[in-house]
Amino acid sequence: MFKRILVANRGEIALRIIRACHDLGVEAVAVFSEADRSGSWLRHADDAICIGPPESSKSYLDISRIIAAAEVADVEAIHPGYGFLAENSHFASVCEECNINFIGPSASVIENCGDKARAKELALSAGVPAVPGSDGLVANEDDAARIATEIGYPVMIKATAGGGGRGMRLASNEASLRSGFVQASKEAEAAFQNGDVYLEKFVRNPRHVEVQILADGAGKIVHLGERDCSIQRRHQKLIEESPSPALDGELRQAMGEAAVAFARAAKYENAGTVEFLLDANGNFYFIELNARIQVEHCVTEAVTGEDLVRWQLRIASGEEISFQQDDVALRGHAIEFRINAEDPSRGFAPAPGKIEKLFLPGGPGVRVDSHVEAGYTIPQYYDSMVAKLIVHGDDREQALRRADRALAEMQIEGPGIATTTNLHRSILANAEFASGNFDTGFMEHFSIQ
Repeated sequence: MFKRILVANRGEIALRIIRACHDLGVEAVAVFSEADRSGSWLRHADDAICIGPPESSKSYLDISRIIAAAEVADVEAIHPGYGFLAENSHFASVCEECNINFIGPSASVIENCGDKARAKELALSAGVPAVPGSDGLVANEDDAARIATEIGYPVMIKATAGGGGRGMRLASNEASLRSGFVQASKEAEAAFQNGDVYLEKFVRNPRHVEVQILADGAGKIVHLGERDCSIQRRHQKLIEESPSPALDGELRQAMGEAAVAFARAAKYENAGTVEFLLDANGNFYFIELNARIQVEHCVTEAVTGEDLVRWQLRIASGEEISFQQDDVALRGHAIEFRINAEDPSRGFAPAPGKIEKLFLPGGPGVRVDSHVEAGYTIPQYYDSMVAKLIVHGDDREQALRRADRALAEMQIEGPGIATTTNLHRSILANAEFASGNFDTGFMEHFSIQ
């Protein structure tokens, strides 16, 4: 096991990684921007190094500053968390060149999995079903129009290097395809410095279901069940749960085996998530692999009892997975709610500010992962998520009751601050959500109570 690692992230996930390190007797070094100088996670780290001004591009996304901090701190490994540089193959490559262990898959695997067109080809070669679409990248509007006619409208235009809903457009006819092609390409170029796009058949009313996998250096790969991430807004997840209300044992096994098959074809190592679309007829289609720990990993931890971040550290240090696929069992039901500093009544506008009143819920089956505290000022420079509420119950009904109670208890208040707490309570009160019969279009017709 490593003796000392650097955590190349901030906030909730930085604190989560620091805790996992300490559970294993590993020293954790935090980095921070000037905006995060008073961050609570820094007090829990064994050391902390300032890496630049508030802007992400000059701090958390600056590879040279991260590497310099790692060398000064004399660490053996870097954990990237999620977001920022977590799926940056160049960063992983630089770590390798500097003889620093990157806690995640290799640079080449990140590159192959991060290119969605290439990943789709890999999935098909492994016998994993994928959404019908273009054979690789689409060069221009005319080619896009021809392919769309072949596979049939509606189609999705997708950036090959995309993420978070950026570089995506839905087209229902040739006119919207041509304008959407240009818009998606420009958006992708601005966001990812890569304007390449491809086409996929639009799957109507799907569920978004992802499978958690672990893979060690000895070639052992296991899956730890699925998470249903269908409650999302503009392709940003709001609520995740495990197990999915839409899956039975047979479908769960088939999707798990498909996830493992893809990971094996990709020569994947460490923790990862294979994402699928599930249609109303029970057909599932590969869409991508996220080569990192997910925000919603906590629901898998709740139902399996496995510490995924600790497994990341153990696998990266050369340990092998100590359990078999048959040992994995999903116990009860878990749901995660992302608490964002956003105002749903103002189009989900960011609502940062200084927290003057804070109460985080607890009790049986309730977990809160957060870095905030009373007196903390939520900065305007980063992602708006301030907490994750995870509830666990013997079944979904009990988990829903605990969720409503915990959300009612939660208080994050201060001048200018608004959160999505009441939005989640409104979703819980919705009959469609309560029944478990929903899809990715849920938020399009949902009305906040």
